[in-house]
Amino acid sequence: MTESGGNFAMRERVDGPHFSVTEARRWGIIGLLFAASLINYLDRFTLSISLPLISRDLHLGPEAKGVLLSAFFWSYALMQVPIGWAVDNLNLRWLYAGAFALWSFAQGAAGVAKTFAILLTTRIFLGVGESIYLPGGTKIVTLLFPPDKSGLPSGLFDFGTRCGMALGGVVIPLLIIHFGWRLTFIVVGFVAFVWLGPWLLAFPSSVRAERRRNRAAVSAARHANAGSISAVELQPQLQPGHPRLLNRDLLGICLGFFCFDYYWYLLVTWLPDYLVTERHLTVLKAGLYSVAPFLIFGISEPLGGWLADRLVRRGWNETLTRKGMITFAFITGLLLIPAAHASSVSAAVTLILGGSLVGLSTGNLIVILQCCAPRDQVGLWTGFENLFGNIAGILAPLVTGILIQLTGSYSPGFELAAFVLLAGLASYWLLVGKLERSWGNATEKEKGIGSKAWP
Repeated sequence: MTESGGNFAMRERVDGPHFSVTEARRWGIIGLLFAASLINYLDRFTLSISLPLISRDLHLGPEAKGVLLSAFFWSYALMQVPIGWAVDNLNLRWLYAGAFALWSFAQGAAGVAKTFAILLTTRIFLGVGESIYLPGGTKIVTLLFPPDKSGLPSGLFDFGTRCGMALGGVVIPLLIIHFGWRLTFIVVGFVAFVWLGPWLLAFPSSVRAERRRNRAAVSAARHANAGSISAVELQPQLQPGHPRLLNRDLLGICLGFFCFDYYWYLLVTWLPDYLVTERHLTVLKAGLYSVAPFLIFGISEPLGGWLADRLVRRGWNETLTRKGMITFAFITGLLLIPAAHASSVSAAVTLILGGSLVGLSTGNLIVILQCCAPRDQVGLWTGFENLFGNIAGILAPLVTGILIQLTGSYSPGFELAAFVLLAGLASYWLLVGKLERSWGNATEKEKGIGSKAWP
């Protein structure tokens, strides 16, 4: 198809499907995804920074705060598979724009919530809208870049989430101090609508998933190779759109991402409150101290993806390179354990900074999914992955709140998050198999390369 008003013809190449656009426009779309991810996490982080004041105004205890922090993830997690299917099948331009508008409205509406129940409801709708971010971004990167060049853009668009946290640590406390937490929610939510203009101008208006074209290519490949491909080899493609739940790669990706997100969401939801309650900082100082860890985490994302891309293009084994980068990154998360027991604020924050190098894994986690998933199911696979990740998002704040209630200390919650993260390595090494480049080769994909199932 050809997009009127721009050079947006879709075409197939050996290195994968992509938009035939200028390099500047291609990266411009990634820049908009970066901005959307930044706004996404700025919205989420507003509650974490505001929580001490909200809990005072609404008289919330630790368990109620845990419920409020986790409410976003109830709808966010439940929406992952439906939104993943939508990303693979519907118009990406309007789907992403509609989801963005919904989450921005929900964020602004939180500012007028007078009760705990209403505030809880706005968080649930925020989760519905923001569910587009990872499946949508991953799918768009898949369309724009071949796998051996996907690490950098994958890490870069997700870098926006960590920048949102870092920016929030500076901006949100200042807004709260000058205008109060209610007006802060309103401003952060409704000002974000300006993002929609550039998005609608830059992104092609009729881009859908290539599933129908892929089905035709698959059918042709089956006929062309009928004598050499067995019925068993073709079985994984007989029901496109319904990934086999016992697919070994998919299960390993989902379990590993659960562990990654448990660690991440512990930091997102409890770090500011920890610095205020346990380390006795003001809200402003807690926000500022939170900036550096999130910024380090974010900078590490494109850096880890770029390093792996470079090594793979130089001939390094892709499976060992990307899994090795993930291993190093996950091990740094153990620094969260001594951080919880540090005698000073500066020592604790320094150790948390080291633990933020976990971000080196993020771009590679995304590329692993892109390599393993059938290309017309990238959104759906990402939806399953993020469903597991956000079950961790539900559990991390709740379990941590309960542990604080029982022990009077944040240390057990921090220690648990570090060990859960380390356990995730078993999934990536033992369940996720060899990363194969079958993009643009229907015969190899038909043979099941990159989508191995349980024996």
